[in-house]
Amino acid sequence: MRYLNLALLVLFPVAWFAPLLRAALLPVFGMDEISVVTGLQSLWETDAALALLVTFLAIFAPYAKTIGLALLHFGLLSPRTLPALYLLGKLAMADVFLIAIYIVLVKGVGMVTIEPAWGLYLFTGCILASVLIAWQSEGRETAP
Repeated sequence: MRYLNLALLVLFPVAWFAPLLRAALLPVFGMDEISVVTGLQSLWETDAALALLVTFLAIFAPYAKTIGLALLHFGLLSPRTLPALYLLGKLAMADVFLIAIYIVLVKGVGMVTIEPAWGLYLFTGCILASVLIAWQSEGRETAP
């Protein structure tokens, strides 16, 4: 699990820049690729306070939790910090962000064409691996 967690330190940033969706008003006009970063950039243009909150909850909190778990796995961080990492994991809204993306994909909007891209699968895998690693770490550290 510790090496999978280290892999997430590389895979998360790749997933943030990878295209999650391709969207177009009509398929004949060409598709725009949407990533986590381009979505946040658009949000920064319209509402900076909300963009700051979403950036913290969708990017910084999950990444900080992943770093904390890596330090814990390699004995560089005390197991007493696990409750703080658990709280950070609760703040990490990357999984909620992912669910919102899936809802957009399923519902679509009228004349808008939306297609999943390879980054969606990478981002989904990273989120699921992060949840599994955190769950395994909590079980291991709290076991007698």
